Amino acid sequence: MLIRNATLPDGRTGIDLLVADGRIAAVGPALAAPEGVDCIDAGGWLLAPPFVDAHFHLDATLSHGLPRVNASGTLLEGIALWGELKPRLTQEALVERALAYCDWAVARGLLAIRSHVDVCDDRLLAVEALLHVRQRVAPYLDLQLVAFPQDGVLRSPGAWANLVRALDRGVDVVGGIPHFERTAEQGVESVKRLCELAAERGLPVDMHCDESDDPMSRHVETLAFHAQRLGLQGRVTGSHLTSMHSMDSYYVSKLIPLIREAGVHAVANPLINITLQGRHDGYPKRRGMTRVPELLAAGVNVAFGHDCVMDPWYSLGSADMLEVAAMGLHVAQMTSQQAMRLCFDAVTVNAARVLGLEGYGLEPGCRADFVLLQARDPVEAIRLRAQRLLVVRGGRVISRMPAATAALELPGRPAAVDFTRQR
Repeated sequence: MLIRNATLPDGRTGIDLLVADGRIAAVGPALAAPEGVDCIDAGGWLLAPPFVDAHFHLDATLSHGLPRVNASGTLLEGIALWGELKPRLTQEALVERALAYCDWAVARGLLAIRSHVDVCDDRLLAVEALLHVRQRVAPYLDLQLVAFPQDGVLRSPGAWANLVRALDRGVDVVGGIPHFERTAEQGVESVKRLCELAAERGLPVDMHCDESDDPMSRHVETLAFHAQRLGLQGRVTGSHLTSMHSMDSYYVSKLIPLIREAGVHAVANPLINITLQGRHDGYPKRRGMTRVPELLAAGVNVAFGHDCVMDPWYSLGSADMLEVAAMGLHVAQMTSQQAMRLCFDAVTVNAARVLGLEGYGLEPGCRADFVLLQARDPVEAIRLRAQRLLVVRGGRVISRMPAATAALELPGRPAAVDFTRQR
């Protein structure tokens, strides 16, 4: 395959990209086309590496309304509702919903997902289902699984043993939820024990950390300490970190450098954080998202996740990471050109770094995974939620969308609208 005349996220235009044996063989202007190679004209549109979702819950997705709807819209009712649903789950239904979502993802150019999977069920039904799904989708989507003790690894009877069993069965990442333990002290202990388990097994860590409006929920500090103590730099992720939006700025001025020094990734989930947080507030209401610009400015790798789609916590969503980037941009007030591009990075290269994806990118030697977007640059892609004209995996087209156009029937006006035209 040879892609002709593409624009790259770094601003280069008129670029060709040659694929051979499932890898990118060459990138540059006016590349020679080997005999028999399929040539595709990109038409100057944006060619980007695939989207990556750094935080999702595939076991709960598409379960909205089962057994009932979250009436209050709160995080805690969502957790309670998931507890009601768990005994009714079947492996067949879990697999069916997860595969349907993966189809949505591929069509949107989302080719890598880190999904947390609840282990607070002695049957490990969701674990078995998603291990099966991971194998099924491997030819076209990278699925990482996190052993996630939704009800608290120390608080929930059997959760520690179940988490270890899940890891033994092939789950990729050690998860946790320290702020949901019975006491702050138990939360601290859970972080320590889970990080030590990850170090023993050579596994990454990804914790739901301080998903709270309580400024005294400070478990990310403990997470950063143990990441450094155990030599886990670059392998530890703090997800949500919403309590940081309520913390005293003096304390944050100490905390953020600790996170950076420990090599801890941060994942914000803009759509869900602003929906679930601040529910106890009058006015003014807190935004509910962690301090993304400040973390980025300090050199912390920050990614965005979708978190939920049509489940007990969120009744909307469509596997569109450009929607996630757009919400993150607005909530964090990242409206400069450079800041908007950083929001595009948060659902591509930064998220790939969280997952530790090998061969990700648009350089020679990288895997030939990419998406052709009907936009001229990353900012326009976010603005338009650009059509995914082509999605390519390993040098093979796996999804196509027609260009987004509208045929007008207005007197004295053009016959078609170009949505990308700047006015």
